[in-house]
Amino acid sequence: MALAAEDASGYFAALYVRVTRDLARHVRARRFEDGARMEALADTFAGYYLRARRGEGPVPRCWQATWDVAPDPDLLIVQHLLLGANAHVNHDLTQAVVDVAACHGGLAAVRGDFDIVNDVLAASFTSVIRDLDRVSRWASEAAALGGGLLFNFSMRWARATAWDSAQRLEALDAAGRRDYVHQLDEWVSTLAYLITRPSLPVALLARLGRRLEMHDPVLVTRVLLGEITSREAFRAAGRRLRLA
Repeated sequence: MALAAEDASGYFAALYVRVTRDLARHVRARRFEDGARMEALADTFAGYYLRARRGEGPVPRCWQATWDVAPDPDLLIVQHLLLGANAHVNHDLTQAVVDVAACHGGLAAVRGDFDIVNDVLAASFTSVIRDLDRVSRWASEAAALGGGLLFNFSMRWARATAWDSAQRLEALDAAGRRDYVHQLDEWVSTLAYLITRPSLPVALLARLGRRLEMHDPVLVTRVLLGEITSREAFRAAGRRLRLA
């Protein structure tokens, strides 16, 4: 799915592949309290994203907002990644946790493994920044100036918010859950708008940062997947320009 995309919609898919691999490795290492339950959560969680991406049923507004701007050449690579993470964590994770908890002892039983994922994501960030810096030459500098801490804080905040939302969702009846998910989609869609339209100081920095980034979405996706190095990517980009 990542490599099939010819625009920025492949970026989050590539990131998702990496994180899923890391989670699977930790499941095999028996880091989680219940590996089978963690696999069920990972599969259920991924299912929300895959159904939306394939158009199986109504597509949530927050995901559509993400894909509507995928062809936008002015957005930073990290903005596209944040849009995907926003929809998947703030919208999908809430529902996935409730689905799995219903079959695995309730939310209280799931909480421990849910929190361990935060540590897995923090560890994954190092390799993600390494490859992101290959296509976005300001990434390592931003991480050194505190961007890494900000990323981990933001991800932990998003997951904590998703957990709070799951607690509210679990307490509702079927009709109440439908209404709550609709409201959740509207809120996450608003966050997507804020990601694409940051305040003026951030917008100016983003415009400068975009000038330092690679602009070929297929090559960016391949680098984020870890398939090719930055040197190979720039060589490939040169060949594409000569053939254009």
